[in-house]
Amino acid sequence: MNKTLLTAGLLAGLALAHNAIADVDASGKEDVGLADVPADVMAVATAAGPGVTFNEAEFETRNGKAYWDIEGEGPNGEIEFDITQVDGQWAVVETQRDISTTDVPSAVAAALADAATGFVPGRIIESIQADGLVIYEFFGADDNDVKHEVSWNGESANWLEDEWEH
Repeated sequence: MNKTLLTAGLLAGLALAHNAIADVDASGKEDVGLADVPADVMAVATAAGPGVTFNEAEFETRNGKAYWDIEGEGPNGEIEFDITQVDGQWAVVETQRDISTTDVPSAVAAALADAATGFVPGRIIESIQADGLVIYEFFGADDNDVKHEVSWNGESANWLEDEWEH
């Protein structure tokens, strides 16, 4: 991703960034065939991921709001777009991809090490929010139920006490 665009987006969205509340009323994700995804949702995913071959879709409601997770394989590996309605229009609110420890900014790695001493992640997801803020999700190597999150605005890393909600 273009670092200049990412930095501009991060700075523009900082005023809107906030921690999530822990209570989320969710229906649970359901697998949906790609042919059953509404055309306007697929159009948003296709526009966000040129060159991506989509292979999976999930649907859920969270706090009464519909969310589609559209996943595919692109030139840089697996990618997932979380899509919901914003101001009455379908929009990507989060773009996720798995990354390795070498892709984690050093300040983010330091924030994780300071807050979760001895924690060894088995999986790391880079989650770029619509406003440009990046949330790094660290899952335990032995237990994927263990999850820690650190936000990154391009300049500083912040340990998140509560799970991030876009």
